[in-house]
Amino acid sequence: MPTILAIESSCDETSASVCRDGKILSNIIANQKVHEKYGGVVPELASRAHMQNIVPVVDVAMKQSGVELKELDAVAFTQAPGLIGSLLVGSQFAKSIALSLNIPLLTIHHMQAHVMANLIKDPKPSFPFLCLTISGGHTQIVLANSPSDMKVIGETLDDAAGEAFDKSAKLLGLPYPGGPLVDQYAKQGDPKKFVFAEPQIADLNFSFSGLKTSILYFLQKQVKADPDFIQKNLADLCASIQHTIISILLKKYKKAALETGINNLCIAGGVSANSGLRKAFQTMCDHNKWNAYIPDFEYCTDNAAMIAITGYYKYLDGQFDDLSATAHARAEWK
Repeated sequence: MPTILAIESSCDETSASVCRDGKILSNIIANQKVHEKYGGVVPELASRAHMQNIVPVVDVAMKQSGVELKELDAVAFTQAPGLIGSLLVGSQFAKSIALSLNIPLLTIHHMQAHVMANLIKDPKPSFPFLCLTISGGHTQIVLANSPSDMKVIGETLDDAAGEAFDKSAKLLGLPYPGGPLVDQYAKQGDPKKFVFAEPQIADLNFSFSGLKTSILYFLQKQVKADPDFIQKNLADLCASIQHTIISILLKKYKKAALETGINNLCIAGGVSANSGLRKAFQTMCDHNKWNAYIPDFEYCTDNAAMIAITGYYKYLDGQFDDLSATAHARAEWK
C-alpha cells in the first residue's frame, strides 16, 4: 500500500498531491495570476512563483491528506516536458525530500500523466484504450496498452489545439487565458455562422496553423469593412471557431478508433475541460456505441494528482529513479 507525494511544476501551476494505494487523498493547486497582464506565461516569473508557492502547497497537501512525512514511500515529480526553470523547482524540491527521508524518486512524463488522469476515479477505462490528449502545447492520440506501454499514434504537425484556442481568442481581443472565454461565449453563439478551413491530412496527425491563418485573414477582411464586426459577432465567432477546432479533433479521433478497433476512448489535458468538446465527444461515442471516459475538471488542467497516479503504477512496476535524475524541457515518449 504505497504512499506517494507528487509534485507538478511544469508550467504556471504549482501543485502537490498525496496518493495512498492508488487513491488520491489531496490535490492542491496554486495558480499564478502574474502572467495575465503579459498575455502569456513568462518563464522567469513562473519559476519565481513556484519557489514562493511550493512549500505552502506541499504543506497543505500533506495536512489535507492526513499523512505524515515519515509515512511516505516515494516522491514523484514531473521530469519533462515543460519550462525548465519551473521544472527545476519541482525536481529539486522532490529530490530534497527523497534524500532527507531516504525514499526513492519517481520521474514522470507530463503527457503520460495526462493520459493516466483517466485512472484516478471510477469508472476507469480498461486496457487497451485510446486517449486524445489536448493542451496548450500538445495534441496527441495515444494508444495505451498498459500503464507502462503507451504509444503516440497521431500528433500535431505544427500548433497545438490549445494554442489555436488561445491565439484565436487573442485575435478576438479577449484577455489571456482566452481558451476558456471562447468556450463561454460559444455557448451563446451559432457554431455554423462562419466557416473556416479544416486541414486535409491523410493520416492520424493534426494541423492547426492553417486554421489560425484562415481566422486571421477572415477577421482582417471583415474588420476592414466594419470596424465593429468582432464586437457585433463575438458569440458567433467563438462558437464557429470552437466548432471547427472540435471537428478537426474528433474526425481524427474517430478515424483512430475505427482503424484500431478499440472502443474505450478517453480525453485528457487542459483543453478537455472545454464544455463543447466534452459534449461532442460524448455524443460521438454514444452514436458509435463506444465507451467514453472524461476526467473531472480538476484533473484536466495541470495537477499533481495525475503525477501521483502515474507514480503509483511506476512504483508497482519498480520503476524507481535516483538523485541523478534531471529535469528536461523536452522529452519524447512514443
